[in-house]
Amino acid sequence: MAFQALRAAFAVLSLANYAAALVSPVGHTVVVNGIAYYAAPEPVSIISATADQLKTATTTGVDLIPLTVMEDKTTSFTTAVFRSLAGNYTASDDVFNIGFLQAVYLKHSGTAPATIKYPLGAALTEYGTKLFMSSRPYQTSVEAQGYGVTGWRTELPAGPYFMSTSTGEVYQAFRLYSDVQGAFTEGLKPNSDGTFSVLSASISGVQSVTVGVPSKLYFTKTAAKPLAGVRVGIKDIFDIAGVKTSCGNRAYFELYPERSKTATAVQNLIDAGAIVVGKMKTSQFANGESATSDWVDYHCPFNPRGDGYQDPSSSSSGPGAGIAAYDWLDLTLGSDTGGSIRGPSGVNGCYGNRPSTGLVALDNTMPLSPDMDTAGFLVRDPLLWHTAAKAMYKDNINSNFTSFPKKIITTGFPSSATSEAGTILLDFLTKLTTFLNATTSTLDVNSLWASTQPAEAGGNTLTQFMGTVYPILISQQQYRLFTLPFYSDYAAAHDGRRPFINPVPLTRWAYGQAFPATAETEALANKTIFTNWWKSNVVLESKESCSDSILLYPGASGSPNYRNTYRRHVGQSFHSAPGAPTGFSIGRVSNFAGVPDIVYPLGQASYQSTVTFKTEFLPVTVDIVAAKGCDGMLFELAAALNKAGILRTPKTGSVPF
Repeated sequence: MAFQALRAAFAVLSLANYAAALVSPVGHTVVVNGIAYYAAPEPVSIISATADQLKTATTTGVDLIPLTVMEDKTTSFTTAVFRSLAGNYTASDDVFNIGFLQAVYLKHSGTAPATIKYPLGAALTEYGTKLFMSSRPYQTSVEAQGYGVTGWRTELPAGPYFMSTSTGEVYQAFRLYSDVQGAFTEGLKPNSDGTFSVLSASISGVQSVTVGVPSKLYFTKTAAKPLAGVRVGIKDIFDIAGVKTSCGNRAYFELYPERSKTATAVQNLIDAGAIVVGKMKTSQFANGESATSDWVDYHCPFNPRGDGYQDPSSSSSGPGAGIAAYDWLDLTLGSDTGGSIRGPSGVNGCYGNRPSTGLVALDNTMPLSPDMDTAGFLVRDPLLWHTAAKAMYKDNINSNFTSFPKKIITTGFPSSATSEAGTILLDFLTKLTTFLNATTSTLDVNSLWASTQPAEAGGNTLTQFMGTVYPILISQQQYRLFTLPFYSDYAAAHDGRRPFINPVPLTRWAYGQAFPATAETEALANKTIFTNWWKSNVVLESKESCSDSILLYPGASGSPNYRNTYRRHVGQSFHSAPGAPTGFSIGRVSNFAGVPDIVYPLGQASYQSTVTFKTEFLPVTVDIVAAKGCDGMLFELAAALNKAGILRTPKTGSVPF
């Protein structure tokens, strides 16, 4: 994407808009019963109330008043129904509060004629309702009581709104939350043209972004909109039309204008009804960074688990910390090239998936290594996880199996329960084996490779053959596809200068540039050889179960990894620069073979915190690998295990379970 072309387009757009308007409404911040809200600037309807009606609910000097649209399907609206609806709204929606009953618009959604059983006075007084309006099906009973029937320009779903007493215009209400964990880069709001804008509202919080969420009552899930009302945060490497992308770098954010297109992965979620509430922090250019030492341009998000001062892992740091911290956030979208979803899912104690490579297009998304880049989720609810996956991956997620695998392979599992984490892992293995009626075996991947490796491997160990594949691919591909255009655009705008780059990506790019260009070709060839070996010797495809087996290995172990430490290499007494991510581990299999690797949260282990000097708890998780394309089977397995009580839904906050 050329810098000059983007600037030119932005300039033309600016000039075109200049003549149209110099002042644009950006909404209002309103407090209702001590809770801060954002009233969107674009009205969603107009209620044709009379001036006398509006006067009854008006507060001197205040134009906007809280309004609740109530929906009733019964044929008789009574005081009991009023109280029941108010209670249901309060219990099911974090945006609604009783203060929104200052004005009420009652609409009837049933098929039979409806009446209002008066008097309602006691209930209206109880809830502080100053203005009660109703739709035309209630006409006879309303007129009998001396009330006027009120119409509206556009019918609205039930929920809390704000209404202008001068115009009758109705606006959606967004509850405002402070991002105290530092997980977000910006709060966003949707525009009527399909683009987004930065939320123009702020509430108290030290260096905390304000995020606004709409009422859950506005939305009804359907087959076409399975994610209706689901609040999602987006890792800030995916473009969203109307807002900027930072990729975790200040210079990059300032250089380029607002994006004109939304990444396909994000758009698929929006099309399914998901509500994008903000963009979330990534370690710089999606390279793995340690908190806090490697994060220079932006501060690393805070992992809410344990004592609150644990590394949230990376690069999907914001999505991991946010989904573990906030009840008001349902789902986050991250990316995984070498563990950037699996790591944060583990230490933040949530479900997460690195999908089979290629399940969704990654256009308008920052590349690290196109041969290994994937988009996936971090989520607390395993059922929502599956629904979101089907919405984003579409037909690439299927149920092409008749039974779950009957073979379980483990690697890295403890041989006995000598620790809390070990006990949790072995207990899960026992329950899973019984649930699947499966056999179990262990894998020593290095020994298996040594005895079955293809001739092209030349007798090399896995570390020798694959140890530089990952760092070469991410460094050379990102440098060529992303870094060089960025450097060129920045130099053109800043008199030949270079932008600041955090130590980790800078070190990795330098590592890749030390190799000849042919190194990338060799790395890709080794990757292909490994892929063919893996799918022929370890986890095979199956017509009955999609994957003939599932491979389990330990994820997060409940061990602390504090964010208030500096990098220190073995044998060194002082902090040192980051190195290249060389070597081989079982976690690299999915990167190389393109197979799904997903995280299940299992429990928690205790530790003695050096921050609080108290016993705290950190997540214990397991990773499960299957054959390529068997993502749907793993999602359905999670749902089945959840239904059986073997997997649970983690809570937000310091203690996941």
